[in-house]
Amino acid sequence: MADNVFESVYEWVLRIPAGRVMTYGQISRLIDERLSAQGVGWALKACPHDDRRIPWHRVVNAQGALSTPRISRHTGHLQKDLLLSEGIAFDENDRLDLSAYQWKPEPEAEN
Repeated sequence: MADNVFESVYEWVLRIPAGRVMTYGQISRLIDERLSAQGVGWALKACPHDDRRIPWHRVVNAQGALSTPRISRHTGHLQKDLLLSEGIAFDENDRLDLSAYQWKPEPEAEN
């Protein structure tokens, strides 16, 4: 993993397949809790706009809801629209079913 903790977050987010999501807390645990779930959110808010095209929109809260509307109504709609375009469905409360869409990476093979 990268030396910079934000880069560690981005490396995991880049691995999330289209049509799947991870939670802020899940990513926190994957980076050995060097950032809290809220810290993962801050890392994504500071997401660089570079050639990697980090799919920040694939990270949701532990309830399967979007946290971005709290930051900006525009960003919240953008995140939902991007997830809908990847085939993710939302219920009447704007939550997605984590049991259907959450990506859980396979444990890394030991060398």
